Amino acid sequence: MEPETLCTARLELSPPQAADAAVIHAECQDAAIQRFTTVPSPYLPADADEFVALTHRWWAEGSEATWAIRVDGALRGMIGLARLHSGGPELGYWISSGVRRQGFASEAARAVIDWGFAAERPAVERIEWRAVVGNVGSARVARSLGFRYEGLLRQAHSNALGRADLWIGGLLRGDDRTPVSWPTLD
Repeated sequence: MEPETLCTARLELSPPQAADAAVIHAECQDAAIQRFTTVPSPYLPADADEFVALTHRWWAEGSEATWAIRVDGALRGMIGLARLHSGGPELGYWISSGVRRQGFASEAARAVIDWGFAAERPAVERIEWRAVVGNVGSARVARSLGFRYEGLLRQAHSNALGRADLWIGGLLRGDDRTPVSWPTLD
């Protein structure tokens, strides 16, 4: 699969490049990113270099689509769909702490969801969202995109900080994307 660039009103989503590794490394020092994602901890410069190389391999294999979220050309986050071959990939993202709560995650995710459900990807019938219990910001983004809260996955998250429970939500190709009530947020 060839890498694609997606554009929204304020963002460019493009595959990460080697020149992005220093910014990725710096952003992944954020305690929230380390707590709520599976990035290594400590996150070393070599981890960022390896991540960028992996994203190119994932695109080539068609197994995962990963984009750098760029605002006015500057990298401000990452977003992707993992396990594309499953027909039910998982949406994952992080946003730089300095630009959170500006709608960038929702805007980027909307473009990625549209890409995932495009006619040229008919095998994608469902997109999953998961977040560590307590990651209310991510839950608000998912709800705003029309994801349906589906429950709790006990101790399903594992990273260098240990295990944690996960919230899970799903969005089907044919779902109305109007936000609905979520018991964890209401």
